[in-house]
Amino acid sequence: MRYISTRGQAPILSFGEAMLTGLARDGGLYVPESIPVLTHDEIADLAGQSYEEVAFRITSRFTGDTFSEAELKSAIAKAYAGFGHAARAPLVQLAPGHHLLELFHGPTLAFKDFAMQLIGQLFQIALAREGRKITIVGATSGDTGSAAIEAFRGLDNVDVFILFPHGRVSEVQRRQMTTPSEANVHALALEGDFDDCQSRLKDMFNHFEFRDGVGLAGVNSINWARVLAQVVYYFTAAVSLGAPGRKISFTVPTGNFGDIFAGYIAKSMGLPIDQLVIATNQNDILHRCLSTGRYEMNGVKASISPSMDIQISSNFERALFMAYGQDGAAVAQLMDEMKTTGGFTVSQGALEALREIYASGRVSEAETSAEITAELARSGELLCPHSAVGVAVANAQIAAPVPMVTLATAHPAKFPDAVEAASGIRPALPARMADLFDRPERVTRVPNDLAALEALIHERRRA
Repeated sequence: MRYISTRGQAPILSFGEAMLTGLARDGGLYVPESIPVLTHDEIADLAGQSYEEVAFRITSRFTGDTFSEAELKSAIAKAYAGFGHAARAPLVQLAPGHHLLELFHGPTLAFKDFAMQLIGQLFQIALAREGRKITIVGATSGDTGSAAIEAFRGLDNVDVFILFPHGRVSEVQRRQMTTPSEANVHALALEGDFDDCQSRLKDMFNHFEFRDGVGLAGVNSINWARVLAQVVYYFTAAVSLGAPGRKISFTVPTGNFGDIFAGYIAKSMGLPIDQLVIATNQNDILHRCLSTGRYEMNGVKASISPSMDIQISSNFERALFMAYGQDGAAVAQLMDEMKTTGGFTVSQGALEALREIYASGRVSEAETSAEITAELARSGELLCPHSAVGVAVANAQIAAPVPMVTLATAHPAKFPDAVEAASGIRPALPARMADLFDRPERVTRVPNDLAALEALIHERRRA
C-alpha cells in the first residue's frame, strides 16, 4: 500500500512513513494510491463481530507491511480497552429510520478518541522499533488536543505541544488539555481562532529546517492514520442496520471534514452508503461551497458548537483531490489561490463530482439550541451542540426507506453551559472525571507568531 500527496510533488511513502510524516513536504495531504474494495460477503461477515475485529479487518487493508498482524491487533486492543461502552460505538434509535451513533465513550468523551488512542499505540510501536524521538504539535478547536494529550502523555520518546484558540473552547475542553501534569505535555493558548492555530501548524511543517530539527510529527486530521481509524465505525454502524443488504445514510457534524471524508473512504471500499450529509453550524463554508461552488472565507464566528468554528477545512483538500480526478497540480493551484485571495471556485465538473457524493445543510445558533430542547422531548436523548447540529440537518434529509445515522461527536457534559441553557439540565461528567474542575492547570498564552512558537518549542522540548 503506497501513499501519495494531494499536491503531487512529494515522495510516495509507505503507511508507516505517511503516519509519522503527517503533512507532505509539498504542503499536501497523503491519501492511498488506491482504495481497497471489500466484497459483499466480506462486508456481510463483519456483522456480529467485535469493534476490535472490524477495526483490524478494515485497517489492515491500508497498513501494508508496516505492522505485523500481532502488532496491529495488540495496538487495536489497547486503544479501545479504556472505552466506557462494550460496543465502543453504540447505536441509539431516535425515531423510526433515524439512529444516533454515540462516539463519545472514549477517555476524553469525543469522537477523536477513536483515532487518537489507536495512533498513540501505533506511534509507540513504530518509534520503539526505530529508536526515534519526535515532537508532536497539534492544533485543536477543542477535542483533538485533549485526545492527543491523553494518547501520548507520559511517553519518553514523544513531546506534545497543543495549540488551542484562547477563549474559544469550552471550560471542560480547556481543562482536559491544561490539567495533565506529565512533563512531556504542553498546552498553548494562542491569541486567535482555530484557523490561526491550524495555519501556524502548517507553517511549522513547511519550515523544513525546524521540522527536521525537532522531529516534527502531526496528529491532526491531516494525518492519514486519523482518517483511517474513523472509517471503522461507518462499517460497524452500517452492518448493524442491515448492510450490505440495504443502503445506509450518514449525517456528520463537521468543520475540518476529516470525519465525513472517512465516510467517503468507507463508501469507496464498497459499503452501500446512500447519502453523506455535511452538517455545519453558522460557520458554513462547506455548505456554501457545495451550494454555490465558491469556497471563500468570511471570518469565524464563535458559536455554542466551537469544535466546528472553522473556515479552513484541511481535509476538504482530500475531497477536492478525488473530485479533480487525483490531479495534484489542480489542487495545488486551488490551495495557492486560497492562500493568496482567501478563496477559490471549484470547477463545474469537480463540483458535480462532489455533489454526487455529499449533501449539506446549515443550522443557526437558535436552531441548535431548539434541537437540543426538541430531541430531549421527543426521545429523552440529551445532545451536545455539535450532535444537535447533525440531528437537525439529518431530520431534513431523511428519505425512507433508507435509515439515517447521525454521528454524535461529543458527550453533552463537554458543553454544559450550552446544554443547560437549552434543556434546563446540566449534564454531569462521568465519575472518572468528576474532579476535573479541582485539578491545577498548566497553560501558556502565546502570540499568533511563528517565530515565537518555534522558539518556545525548541526551549521546552526534551533533548
